Amino acid sequence: MSEDAVDNSGAGADTGIRAGADIRTGAGARGAVGAVSGSRPADGPGGIGPGGTGPGTIGPGTVGPGTVGPGVKVTRLLAARSARTHRKAWAAVFAALALTSLLLGSFGLALGSAALGHARVERYAAADLVVAGNQNTAHTAKELGGTTTVRAGLTERVRIPDAALDVVRNVPGVGAAVADRVFQVGVGGAAAVGRPWPAARLAPYALRDGRAPRGADEVVVERGVARVGERVVLRVAGADTPYTVVGVTDGPGTATGTPAGTEPGAAAGPSDRDGATAGAAAGTAASPVIHFSQETARRLSGHRDSLDAVGVVAEPGVSTDALAEDVRQALAKAGLQDTGRRADGDPSGLRVLTGDERGAAEYLGVAPARSTLLALFASVAGTVVLVSLLVVASTTVQALRQRSYELGLLRAVGATPGQVRGAVGREVGRIATVAAGCGALVAVPGYLGLRALPVVQDALPAGLVLPAPAWLWAAPLVTAGITVLMAWLAALIACAGTVKARPAEALRETGPGQGRRISGLVLLGLGVMAAGTATTQGGQAAGAAAGGAAIMMVIGCALLGPWIAAGAMRVLGVPLRRLGGTGGRLAAAGSAASAVRLGAAITPIVLVTAFVCVQLASGATVARQADEQARAALRAGLTVGAEGGLPGGALDRIRRTAGVSAATDVVRSSVVLAGKTLGAPELEPLPVLGVTAEGLERTLDPEVTEGSVADLAPGTVAVGADRARSLGVRPGTSGDTVTLRFGDGQEARLRVVATYERSLAFGDFLLSRDELLRHMSVPGPARVLVALAPDADPARTGGELAAALPGARVDLSPGPVRVTTDDAELVSLVTVAVVGAIAGLTMIAVLSTLSLIAVGRRPELRLLRLAGAGRRPLRSMLTLEAAAVALTGLVVGGTVASVPLLAFALALAGSLPYLPPVVGGLVVAVVAVTAVAGTLLPLRPTLRGTYPLECR
Repeated sequence: MSEDAVDNSGAGADTGIRAGADIRTGAGARGAVGAVSGSRPADGPGGIGPGGTGPGTIGPGTVGPGTVGPGVKVTRLLAARSARTHRKAWAAVFAALALTSLLLGSFGLALGSAALGHARVERYAAADLVVAGNQNTAHTAKELGGTTTVRAGLTERVRIPDAALDVVRNVPGVGAAVADRVFQVGVGGAAAVGRPWPAARLAPYALRDGRAPRGADEVVVERGVARVGERVVLRVAGADTPYTVVGVTDGPGTATGTPAGTEPGAAAGPSDRDGATAGAAAGTAASPVIHFSQETARRLSGHRDSLDAVGVVAEPGVSTDALAEDVRQALAKAGLQDTGRRADGDPSGLRVLTGDERGAAEYLGVAPARSTLLALFASVAGTVVLVSLLVVASTTVQALRQRSYELGLLRAVGATPGQVRGAVGREVGRIATVAAGCGALVAVPGYLGLRALPVVQDALPAGLVLPAPAWLWAAPLVTAGITVLMAWLAALIACAGTVKARPAEALRETGPGQGRRISGLVLLGLGVMAAGTATTQGGQAAGAAAGGAAIMMVIGCALLGPWIAAGAMRVLGVPLRRLGGTGGRLAAAGSAASAVRLGAAITPIVLVTAFVCVQLASGATVARQADEQARAALRAGLTVGAEGGLPGGALDRIRRTAGVSAATDVVRSSVVLAGKTLGAPELEPLPVLGVTAEGLERTLDPEVTEGSVADLAPGTVAVGADRARSLGVRPGTSGDTVTLRFGDGQEARLRVVATYERSLAFGDFLLSRDELLRHMSVPGPARVLVALAPDADPARTGGELAAALPGARVDLSPGPVRVTTDDAELVSLVTVAVVGAIAGLTMIAVLSTLSLIAVGRRPELRLLRLAGAGRRPLRSMLTLEAAAVALTGLVVGGTVASVPLLAFALALAGSLPYLPPVVGGLVVAVVAVTAVAGTLLPLRPTLRGTYPLECR
């Protein structure tokens, strides 16, 4: 066979060096090996055998002048010829490697961008420095190796003393120090933000028309709110007051970041003196700002002796960094700390912010959201890498397993282990390098699409900037190198058995060993044990234990694939033989004889089924149970709300209205619980509700199990039953307490007065409204739940409430009350996107693996056609085999997922796992279609035509 014959022949596994008939005949073996070596048959000089000792031979030769060396030259030749000969088989591996590189590259870019994320600098864009409170809380605990400190972002404003303004003003180099106070304002039923007019220069805001406010009844508004000379009624702290508009401003400038919708990586604005790089800013538009006079803003803020922040403008020529250090030293020397009582060891000194850090004083929700996003990426990072490794390994190993006879023949005729390893490594390296490079190129638009998804869905918290500096775009090249390394290692592992075998035994086919079976069983056992520990834990610990259990069980199933396939075929073989006709009997016989092959096909199906079910069912189970609890708890018939708060005495006025049996004021905030998990310190941010206790169970029933929520008052707390058990606290005479850190960082020890069951809807802690309001910077719109008397008319009662409370909104169809975090939508969106990407990669692995198996079966099918089998029975056989593989993978994958899911659902929701039927049906349909397509499509040329012309 000539070299040209190899280049122009069919590219399936049955060309070149053939596994099967060609190896078993002397002429076929000599011709095949000669073709690969590029020389004459083995009985001539230069062939593969004892006589071949010149350059380019496989065997001990001498290195002549100008030659590279026998080993290197031979491995290059073998790799090049084999890659061309098996190019159709390598096409499946190419697709899997390219998509793996795409997934890793996109994930790397997203992780890097999130790690660099920060708050957008907007209202402090013209300030060189910003003095603010420490918006992080810290917790330090001892571990075996020493002490560890963890930190969490705070969602409420940490205020600073009023004395900080004078200290900063007296620092040399300070051109101006401006006090800033931010408070909630309602205007025309919409939310707005109030600030003192002197703070407008920090943005800067430019007067478009009019002048600055001077009197107590004058304001400056943003364009679109009102015109100069108009009278507007503003609601602050529930009080409606008319003001005269004396000026109109444009929106603030932006120092770092660009408005939503601009291209990522845009340059920083001109006011950014530090030259920090900027990325695309995303998030919802900020509320309009209304500027009051200095004294009016001080009075309306409700905090006359404290400030939100101090903006500092440096004198011309003064270095920002040097001035920042001088301001820090001056504040430290004055001994100033933020207001409120912090926990022991929690730093309370004032912070001096520069550059991108300035945005943290404005958008308080960005730091917690960024931490949540990083924690989410960290939680799925291991899964992404593991799935990528399994996909690359399974496809590469399957491609080389079908050439085991070819590799064995090389060893049998004298090829050294190093030459075989080198040839395989070079061959896989060439394919992987090109595939990974293509995937790296597509990773950039893939990341941009992932980045745009939360922006389009309006899921990013307001003010969050995700930078993408130039150096970050090299991340896909790094992940491409990792993909190549994974493929190369998988190739070496795949040919390890053949390489280690003695030449005389290299052609012997060996099955999976006992070590593989034992390892798989051990991993299954460990997975079940990990799932068992999830039932004794709660929260993130239960989720982590369930996720670890699923991963261990999937790996165990991958190792036990041949035995799982053999057992499944023994079960499915009976109906196949009885009901499948000729195709069924062929499918049963072929499947029973090819357990290793079927095990390789089942593994990726198990992986995708278990992964999708665990990731999506866990969230769906908790959300469904929380919704059910919220619906069951709601007793109110209507709600009353207003931007800027309800007027003083509104709650008593509502309760005195005819037809009202009870009314409960509800506010939302967050707390931080400090503790330990597995000996390591932990800070757990938790959303909470603040409620008025009077008549609570008639408007919102938390299903109290012990104690009474009527005793809820400042200094007390009601605790969810599961959390109470984990903390070991109970209400009653024992005086058990819980120590919490509020959203502004202040710590309080609260006495437990009740425990309740509906903690998924109401959170783990239920507090007094008055207690929570003390620690909230901007309470948000007021919402009062109103329970109606049995004989009351909702419409009539609602009309009376609207008349009694001007400016209030009355909703006759109140929705359920349920705690949620500000970043819940972002987390849900990113989770679905990551799960979809990983599931897509795994399905490509299923398609690639089945295609490789199908290509390797072409000689078998040609033999069956030569023996008289028709196309219809063969198609029936292949379809039934694909159905058996898909069914086995779905059943095993569902079983693997059910164990950790059951433990997780019982521990966290107290119910059975729930997977939306649409998701379950989609998984089954995609797996079934992929299995049939991967089995039938590669074999269409073999099954086409009329016997026996195309089979000669």
